[in-house]
Formats: sequence, C-alpha cells, structure tokens
Amino acid sequence: MENQDDKLRDACFEAYLFFETLGDLKYSEIKSKLEYVIGSYNFDKNPVGLFEIGEIALKNLKEIKKKSPKSINKKVIEELEKSLKK
Repeated sequence: MENQDDKLRDACFEAYLFFETLGDLKYSEIKSKLEYVIGSYNFDKNPVGLFEIGEIALKNLKEIKKKSPKSINKKVIEELEKSLKK
C-alpha cells in the first residue's frame, strides 16, 4: 500500500515529467533537484527533500499555469498540493 510520502514522491515525479516536456532551460535546476530528491527518497525513505523541493516546484507550476493556463494539466498541480499537505 502506498503511504503519503510515496504519493508525494509520485506527485514530484509527475511535476518532473512536466518540466521535462517543457524543454525550457529555465527549469533545468528545479528538474535536476526533483530528480535528486526522488532518488534520495527511494534510497532512504526520508521525505524532507521532497517537501522542500516539491514546494518550489509547485510555485513554478503555478507561475506557468498563470501565464499559460492550457499548458499544464491541473491534475499535476492538484496532486502536488494535496501531497504536500500533512
């Protein structure tokens, strides 16, 4: 059964995939940080990095949505928001 931290990891991964599809170098830093914290969580099951970088990713996703509402599936944002709530 998937716990809340695993759901956060999955939501972060969906955000990572979205940034990947953008192909914009502006988001390469958040993309690499997401990749790192997802790998780190898979190794040690400590979700601290997921929460920290997930918040930054969420802020970026909301900015993208504000500029271009149709560019992002709202489910990506909703899942990340829901997973970040403790």
